[in-house]
Amino acid sequence: MLKTLFVFVLFAIGAAAGYGAWYVGTPVSIRQYPVEVEIPRGAGFRAALEQLERSGVGVRPDEFEILARAMGKVRNIKAGSYEISQPLTPIQLLDKLTRGDVTQAEVRLIEGWTFAQFRAALDASPDLRHETKGLTDEQVLERLRLAEKHPEGLFFPDTYLFGKGSSDLAVLRRSYRAMQRHLKEEWEGRDTAVPYRSPYDALIMASIIEKETGAAGERDMIGGVLVNRLRIGMRLQVDPTVIYGLGATFDGNLKRSHLLEDGPYNTYTRAGLPPTPIAMPGLASLRSAMRPGKTDAMYYVSRNDGTSQFSRTLEEHNRAVARYQLRGGR
Repeated sequence: MLKTLFVFVLFAIGAAAGYGAWYVGTPVSIRQYPVEVEIPRGAGFRAALEQLERSGVGVRPDEFEILARAMGKVRNIKAGSYEISQPLTPIQLLDKLTRGDVTQAEVRLIEGWTFAQFRAALDASPDLRHETKGLTDEQVLERLRLAEKHPEGLFFPDTYLFGKGSSDLAVLRRSYRAMQRHLKEEWEGRDTAVPYRSPYDALIMASIIEKETGAAGERDMIGGVLVNRLRIGMRLQVDPTVIYGLGATFDGNLKRSHLLEDGPYNTYTRAGLPPTPIAMPGLASLRSAMRPGKTDAMYYVSRNDGTSQFSRTLEEHNRAVARYQLRGGR
C-alpha cells in the first residue's frame, strides 16, 4: 500500500512538473494579433488577469498566479497600455507586465505656445488620462504642488513620450522639471552683464524673444536690442506683450487704442519687463535672453518677409518704418 502511494505521489509530482514545464514554455493563447490590453491604475493582480482575459489573452489565471508568486512578481505588475503583437510565453508576458513595457504615445508642446494652448493640446490627446480637465490654472499648479502662482513660462516645450493612460499631470510635471533644469543651466552660463535680477526675469525676456522672433537667425539680435532697451530704462514696446494682456478679448486686430491703454502687460506705456512670461520659450530663446547678441541697435521693424530691419537711432528707425510698413516697400 505504501509503495503504491509512493509511486502515485512520484507520478503526481512528475506530472505537475511536466505540466509546469509545458505551461511556462508554451505561448499564451491570443484571440488575434495585435491585441491591446489596458491595465488601470490601482488594479490588483487578479484585476489585471481579468483585463488580460477580457482582451482575448488566455493566460490560465490560476497557473499564471502560481508562476508570478514563484517568481516573486505578483505585486509588480504596472499600470498602462500594453500591445502584444507576437506570441509570448507566460514568463515573457509576466516580464513585459512587470517591466512596464507599455505602448508609448506622444504629445508635442510647441515653442511660443501659451499655457492655455499647452492645456488644450493635453486635453485633445486621446492617450492621456485627463486629470486637469475643468481645473483652473491655479488648481493645476496646486495639484502639481508648485509654489508659483502663475503658470505661464514654467513649462518647457518639447515632444513628450508617455505610456498610454498616463496622467496629463505627469506630462506637465516632466515639462516643469525640464524648464527648471534648462533655466538653471542657462542662468549659470549667462553673460553677467545682462540686467536681470533673477532667473525669472530672464524667463520673461526669453518668452518675449520667442514671440518677437520671425527668423531664427535674428533671435540673438532681437535679444540684444531688447536687453539694450531694458538696460537704459527704455520701454520695450513689443506688441506680443500687449496682445497677451488683452487675453480672450483680442480678436486678432491690434489697434492703436490697445497700445495706448495702460496695463501691466503694455510695454508701450510701462518701462521694464511685464509681470510674467507671455509664452513658453524654447531653449534657443532662453539662450538669447541669457547671452544676447552684441549690437548697437535700439530698434527693429518687420520687413514683411519674416525678417527685421535693425536701426541704431530713432531717425534710422523712422526711415525703416516708412519704407517697410507705411509704404509696404522692400
